[in-house]
Amino acid sequence: MRLSKPRLAPTQRAEWDAEQAEVAARFGDGPVANVFGTMLHHTALFRRWLPFANHILGKSTISIRDREVLILRTAWMVRSEYEWGQHVVIARNAGMSEDEIAMARNGPAAPGLDERDRLLLAATDELLDDTFVSDATWDGLSRFYDTRQMMDIVFTVGQYNMLAMGLNSFGVQRDEGVPGFDD
Repeated sequence: MRLSKPRLAPTQRAEWDAEQAEVAARFGDGPVANVFGTMLHHTALFRRWLPFANHILGKSTISIRDREVLILRTAWMVRSEYEWGQHVVIARNAGMSEDEIAMARNGPAAPGLDERDRLLLAATDELLDDTFVSDATWDGLSRFYDTRQMMDIVFTVGQYNMLAMGLNSFGVQRDEGVPGFDD
């Protein structure tokens, strides 16, 4: 973790005002992840961010596996340990192998990658390094993905880069049982 303690501690259920409770109702009565408890400090922002985040996480036109490749690579590149750990759990639950998860650490130059994975990793690196997908990578991805999927690829990296900025800057700590970079 970049910070050993939060700059913005997650809000606690017992302290929520009516607006926070209303926004958090979607999480039920169980534990609220630290990212959401932190976002509840700014309910107006949280309300508006959730539909976009929900599209990327649950309504995207790309496969769950490809989405997780993009998110894991983004988390690794921007050193967001909270994001990395949460998405290692999601990737495992989606059936990704430890080798597939490790490829996100190793990047597009790693040996043995298939063309699709190499292109997804290259696009992520290019977006994070230059906010632009090169013609070669774009053309390669276009052989596998349609227009909407290409847009979802770009916006997935963008969403998780933006989220990582908040997670890292606010000092959001990993939730209990969620792995870190070294786990």
